[in-house]
Amino acid sequence: MAASNSGGGGPISAEGSAALCEGIKLVFGRWTALQMAVENQWGGRDSRAKADQIGASILSWFCNSKGPHYFEDLVDMMYDSISESFNADFEDNSVEEVAEQLLIMHEECLQSNYSSIEKLRNSRVKGNAVSQSRQIAADDSDDTDSSDDDDTAMMDDEAPAAPEEMAVDRPKPSKPAPDADGWTVVPPRRGRGRN
Repeated sequence: MAASNSGGGGPISAEGSAALCEGIKLVFGRWTALQMAVENQWGGRDSRAKADQIGASILSWFCNSKGPHYFEDLVDMMYDSISESFNADFEDNSVEEVAEQLLIMHEECLQSNYSSIEKLRNSRVKGNAVSQSRQIAADDSDDTDSSDDDDTAMMDDEAPAAPEEMAVDRPKPSKPAPDADGWTVVPPRRGRGRN
């Protein structure tokens, strides 16, 4: 990791704090795992507010605690916040990547250098991180799949392919059947009230 700590020299300016706040929001908006947690309401109805609170806590940590700010401390804080807010563990190393990016941005803001934030601002993505990941998955399948265009058009609406088959991808049995643990899986009633 390139940024092991940040902020050995003095407090951050008001302008730097505002820029860092914007940078955190931009990074969080591109963070696929976090956006999936929000979109799918892993933290309940107030998932968006919980994600915003994590960002506010990180900003407060940078602006109100005395440096140096260590990579490991930020990663631990982020993992704890995600686990508490969304009852999830992001095991894709995205927490470490985001933490490193935030530490770099903080160091730059201390020096009144907002180039990385400006770069993020100018490279706005269409849609959100989740739809971007779906588009990337569809684009990847275009390269390896020789099927016709109708199949690839359907891929845009599907989630990214996972290494293992997901439960939602399996066909539903016509009658409830006990699984390996002896539990009977009852399929959901679709179209209830739409007769």
